[in-house]
Amino acid sequence: MKLKDKVALVTGGARGIGAAIVDRYVAEGAQAAVADISFAHARETATRHGDKAFAVALDVTKTASIEAAVESVVQRWGGVDILVNNAAIFDMGPIVEVTEASYDRVFAVNVKGLFFTLQAVAKRMIARGQGGKIINMASQAGRRGEALVSIYCASKAAVISLTQSAGLDLIKHRINVNGIAPGVVDTPMWNEVDALFAKYERRPIGEKKRLVGEAVPFGRMGLPEDHTGAAVFLASADSDYVVAQTLNVDGGNWMS
Repeated sequence: MKLKDKVALVTGGARGIGAAIVDRYVAEGAQAAVADISFAHARETATRHGDKAFAVALDVTKTASIEAAVESVVQRWGGVDILVNNAAIFDMGPIVEVTEASYDRVFAVNVKGLFFTLQAVAKRMIARGQGGKIINMASQAGRRGEALVSIYCASKAAVISLTQSAGLDLIKHRINVNGIAPGVVDTPMWNEVDALFAKYERRPIGEKKRLVGEAVPFGRMGLPEDHTGAAVFLASADSDYVVAQTLNVDGGNWMS
């Protein structure tokens, strides 16, 4: 077991990639705090792991909520060894139709929330003096622009940049900060994405999802479980010499 006796905090851990990472971390010997704005779904995910997991209510747009969530993990298990910054939202639209409210909402979760969760955990890791691993979930969208996906692409580009800066700053404390950039992943969120593409590209529901899956060199969309190997690697001692990198896990969709 690569993560035996480690304590992990996974934001957006109730469903999708976050839940798959929670499941894999517990299988690898870790204890996992499942943090999500949907406490009911977080509790469902945590319950299947007994005393190896517990649910935490977390709204990453509120720093008080971040502090309370991190402190609850520290109080329960003594510290945080691994943070997976997975909470994120999506929105899209033509440049001339993007609203200030949409912009603020996407950046509040995907960038501000990620940064201040990272900061809260890093402070406690530094005080504890045992190092740690921080994994930021980026996206292939952060590697390039897309005509209809400007603010989401920009938010994920910011995640990659913050991963680089935080990685360089925190490695002196033996805190490794790295990222994972998924491609197109078959999660509940992609149903929302598909509906938006149907609206703006005048497609039938389901067509965009089918097309992007067919375009992946591997031959299909990713599954949440496809990302857990990278998440274990970046959380384990195997990645001790990996610093400030964002690993593409996308079936060959993007090369960088």
